[in-house]
Amino acid sequence: MRIKIFVLLTFLCIFFCNFLCNFQSAFATTKGLSQIVTPDLQKPADLSLSFQAQDSAIGNPYQLQAELGITPYFEAAVFQGFSPGEVIFAAEAGLIQHGPYLLSTGFLNYSTRGDDPQPFLEGGYYTEHDKWMIGPIYTSQLELLLGWAHDFNAHWRFQIDFQSGSENFSTVGFTYTLNDSFQINPAVFIPNSGDTEFKGYCVVTYTFPAWRN
Repeated sequence: MRIKIFVLLTFLCIFFCNFLCNFQSAFATTKGLSQIVTPDLQKPADLSLSFQAQDSAIGNPYQLQAELGITPYFEAAVFQGFSPGEVIFAAEAGLIQHGPYLLSTGFLNYSTRGDDPQPFLEGGYYTEHDKWMIGPIYTSQLELLLGWAHDFNAHWRFQIDFQSGSENFSTVGFTYTLNDSFQINPAVFIPNSGDTEFKGYCVVTYTFPAWRN
């Protein structure tokens, strides 16, 4: 029942915003998929501010995020979690950023609560409509990242991803890009553990230039 209500409210929010803004042109990029990092980088000077709400089984239930493109080959992000209170750091460097082939490395989830950074290496093959990604990440063990996204147009993207490990998930979701600043990404997380109770997730992102290039 909670999942049904979550999905219904998400769709109502999207179509209401769409009605108000009358389909303005869209240029924003997706900030990762629902669960995994992606090998494409934030553009230099672009600052994304996000609010993320999710089931506590996924991670910190309420988070604020700031993600900044610093150079064409480097970006950094910081998360503020509230329950429990913690700050989480991440960074990504682009080794190859000339499409359709991408390759990036970096670390995730370096927390002030004592969690060690999780290094990753991820490759991607990006076409106009389909984006594929694969790579390893080291948590307390070596795990596999897999993702696929399909862009129907400038506004709608369907996406699925997977991270191996019994504590992780497979996800199904979408990203709606309202205009060149605003995105919403709801998803359903399916536990790898075999738990039949799916988990809800949603992130809302606002992007703007932090300085002029």
